[in-house]
Amino acid sequence: MCLDERQKLDFLLGAVSPTGFAGYFDQMLKLRSGWHSLLIKAGPGCGKSTMMGKIAGHLTGQGETVELIHCSSDPDSLDGVVCSARKFSIVDATAPHSLEPKCPVAVETVVSLYDCIDEEAMREHQNEVFDLFGRCGVLQERAARYITAAGSLISDSARVAFAAANLPAARSFAAHLALKYLPRTGASGEGSEELRILSANTLKGPVCYRDTVAKVADTIVVLQDDWGAVSRAMMKVLRDAAVEKGYDVITCYCPMAPHDKIDHLLIPSAKLAFVTSNRFHPMAFEHARVIHCTRFCDNELLRAHRSRLRFNHKAAMDLFQQASKLQAEAKQNHDQLEEYYKAAADFPRIDEVTAAIIERYC
Repeated sequence: MCLDERQKLDFLLGAVSPTGFAGYFDQMLKLRSGWHSLLIKAGPGCGKSTMMGKIAGHLTGQGETVELIHCSSDPDSLDGVVCSARKFSIVDATAPHSLEPKCPVAVETVVSLYDCIDEEAMREHQNEVFDLFGRCGVLQERAARYITAAGSLISDSARVAFAAANLPAARSFAAHLALKYLPRTGASGEGSEELRILSANTLKGPVCYRDTVAKVADTIVVLQDDWGAVSRAMMKVLRDAAVEKGYDVITCYCPMAPHDKIDHLLIPSAKLAFVTSNRFHPMAFEHARVIHCTRFCDNELLRAHRSRLRFNHKAAMDLFQQASKLQAEAKQNHDQLEEYYKAAADFPRIDEVTAAIIERYC
């Protein structure tokens, strides 16, 4: 892998969950000393993603490592770029993850590209644009219902696994792992935490940014857990231990339980990662330590529910597949929508804005 590619860490900041769109875009508004964030406002197809790609390319060309925040609706598109070394971030602040500054100008600056769009040209196609926005919304809502249904099945399997799991033993083992892999840093206080998503269902099907783990960590511990009960308990212990010992961590939540189930824990300063592997996002790395979470389960009880677990998994995969088809259909409508905005956008002027941002902030 070339150096330039190793400097690019791929993440998501939001995804459709069983309770609707779950996102951590407010992470871009954390009030941190010395940081500056740009909030980009523009219509679809007006070059936000291209702008952020150019900025990321400039930063990596200068030797910096950047986080590329992908769009869960279209992973080929960017929602943001973060460069910790420069204390700089830029993010798409328009719907569905609209953001407004908490500390305007001092910490965040709104960069509006709306005045780079020909208003009269857009008004000529007002009805078509209105209809396309509506169709995209309906299709995304239908996709979300399929994901909600899949989430119910995954939760049912997790309930079976919880009944079969020896969670005290799992937590005790996780504490042992923390002692082995996480010596105290000597820091005077707790470490910091950034929230990200590493895997999600998209129009391309399940997407998992495994390469990010390999770029961040030399030591990888894989928790192999198809049902999610044991790894959920262990990851909570590992996360709490890392932060308490002064490590800065990247906590990656599961989109199916975006507020209480940690899927992956990345600790860049220690070149260490703890990741969950299952049939939705298998994690295989050379030289990784693999812990099979069934060692903490009553396997006879799991076997007694084998048919139920198999049905839930197959049905959930079918539902995710249907959701992806609807997301792809929504993307087709969104592409048509973008054509109207592209025709009305002043791209040379947008390029000037991009160049000014690079000169000032990068």
